[in-house]
Amino acid sequence: MGTLLEQARSEQAYLSDLRRELHRCPELAMQETRTAAVIERELDRLDIPHTRIVPTGVLGVLRGTGTGGGTVALRADIDALPIQEANDVEYRSQTDGVMHACGHDAHTAALLGAAGLLARNRHRFGGEVRLIFQPGEETGQGAPDFLAAGALEGVERIFGLHGTPLYPVGTVGITPGLNNAAVDHFRIVVQGKSAHVSAPQLGADALYAASQIVVAVQGLAARRISPVEPVVLGIGKLTAGTAYNAVAASAELEGTTRTISQETRMQVRAWIDQVAEQTARFSGAEARVIWTDVTSALINDPQVCREAAQAARELDDTLTIVTDQPFSLGGDNFAEYQRLVPGCYAHVGTADPDRPGTKNGLHTVNFDLDETALPLAAGLYAGYALWWLRERDGK
Repeated sequence: MGTLLEQARSEQAYLSDLRRELHRCPELAMQETRTAAVIERELDRLDIPHTRIVPTGVLGVLRGTGTGGGTVALRADIDALPIQEANDVEYRSQTDGVMHACGHDAHTAALLGAAGLLARNRHRFGGEVRLIFQPGEETGQGAPDFLAAGALEGVERIFGLHGTPLYPVGTVGITPGLNNAAVDHFRIVVQGKSAHVSAPQLGADALYAASQIVVAVQGLAARRISPVEPVVLGIGKLTAGTAYNAVAASAELEGTTRTISQETRMQVRAWIDQVAEQTARFSGAEARVIWTDVTSALINDPQVCREAAQAARELDDTLTIVTDQPFSLGGDNFAEYQRLVPGCYAHVGTADPDRPGTKNGLHTVNFDLDETALPLAAGLYAGYALWWLRERDGK
């Protein structure tokens, strides 16, 4: 039968074709109806029972036929981004303005590949493996739906992975502790009073108030937060007014915060609420801040990282394993699963030094990857699940 990695590599053509099928037809967060259908088609082919997690998530449950017990979960994200692809490849996106620019097509293909490997090797373990195909990661959605549906009930470990162009194929980042920041979205609605621009004293300029809020919020990071603690307070959108010669009656801002501790996360929220309300009041306007939780900070469990590293070495002892990858102020809501179950989120190299295009950054118009990373990713998913279920039962 060959080793697990040999089995995975024998599926290279299947994994590449599947990834390209998904890449051609990307779908935005919580709209992944076709993607979910493809996932269900492949799980049906493998005779793996599955349920739909509303609206577009898929949960597969694979039970082993060997001795032992326990439950482990594996997660892949499935949504694409509102980006127009610039790559001139035969599998380029066929949907204008939407692209798999973060590799979620590869994650989905890899987890389906792992499902096939586990199905082929189900005699080697008891217990069950839950396959989480999560929609909406890019917008901080999806994970709460799986949690509400009880997808982690009884789960003892969870493992996930993300491709990265920062590493070549054959390098895997498995870093304990903080990996990604907590991410929040805020919307500030400013309500003023309209007047002719020649008589501003008769109105309350919402645009002026909003511009002062921008300056004040940006100043918080410089003057209210320790310079040794990374924090991002960014406002990327401001809309206001209806005419060039009228005092704006309303304005709206949108921004994001990135923090690494729950204490700072809550303090930053309170400061922005206070700054917005007081600054608007000074201008005769009113401001209201509306917060949306995107994700908690992603913190890898040190013990699960050790387990994942051991499983990776047993899969392929030539792998380069990085254990001190610098943390990112980007977010990933795999963190929501880790709040309930010990877990590890690994970063799998997808770059080929001889193909510059595979080094392009995530969320860019010309992002691409080396598809020889797909069997390795599938092997890592399956390898960790098998390792944990065997080790749990002392096999």
